[in-house]
Amino acid sequence: MSKQDLPSLSLIDIRALRNELQNHEDAVSFVRRLAQGRLDLARNEQRRRADQSPVSTSVEKDIVGIFGQEYGGGSVRPPRETNISTDHELVRELERLSEDTGFGSLRTLDDESLNHAIESLATFENKRSTERKQLFEKIDAVTAELVRRYKDAGDDIDSLFKE
Repeated sequence: MSKQDLPSLSLIDIRALRNELQNHEDAVSFVRRLAQGRLDLARNEQRRRADQSPVSTSVEKDIVGIFGQEYGGGSVRPPRETNISTDHELVRELERLSEDTGFGSLRTLDDESLNHAIESLATFENKRSTERKQLFEKIDAVTAELVRRYKDAGDDIDSLFKE
């Protein structure tokens, strides 16, 4: 759907399209965060090996330490409630990738396999980031069309809710 096609859609169709795009973005964002977390864990193992630090006996402490670090400012968009099923195709894709690369056994992977896991997770995360940006562009265009219609309706805003 291009920006040029939006004016030809009914208000109901525009709202449905925005909802569909937002739901897809929710799933992409969720699985992207999962991938980022796994990538953080794998990179932490890589750093531990490079520093020749001993293997910790407290997985809980390790996870708190890794995820307690602040890496970015986050999104400027307000958070949305997400309820993504473990059966979602993107979640399954990440699970297959993690299984194929041995993510569940990071500490026992040899260095080459660990590097491969990191590269694979980074590639997956980058694809989701690109996909997310593209979805935001589409959502913004659909939202702009809705705003335009609200502005054009002026005093007759009730007419927008009759469709």
